[in-house]
Amino acid sequence: MYRFFLRGACLALAVGLAQAAAPYPMVPLKDLPDGLRSTWQQLKPEMNEFSHCAAAWDSQNDGDRMVFKCSIYIKMSAEGERRSMQYCEEKRAEKKIKAPCRLVQP
Repeated sequence: MYRFFLRGACLALAVGLAQAAAPYPMVPLKDLPDGLRSTWQQLKPEMNEFSHCAAAWDSQNDGDRMVFKCSIYIKMSAEGERRSMQYCEEKRAEKKIKAPCRLVQP
């Protein structure tokens, strides 16, 4: 009886972890400022299913207050997410943008 309960608890935990939310905040492509959306459109032909982009912006119009970084030539999706967020965070700190970096959902 105890083994049955333990197996069930482990299975429930595994399923819960598998369905957990992504570790990074996300933003839909349609919510990006026009300048960032056009950059995404230019890079889209080079992207594969593992490519990811991250963006941060404090202004809808000022290009100096926007960051858009992608990890395009990558072979693992999670690594693409991690790298694009890392590149975005580095550039965001450099430009002193207050908004957080978020992964772009196509």
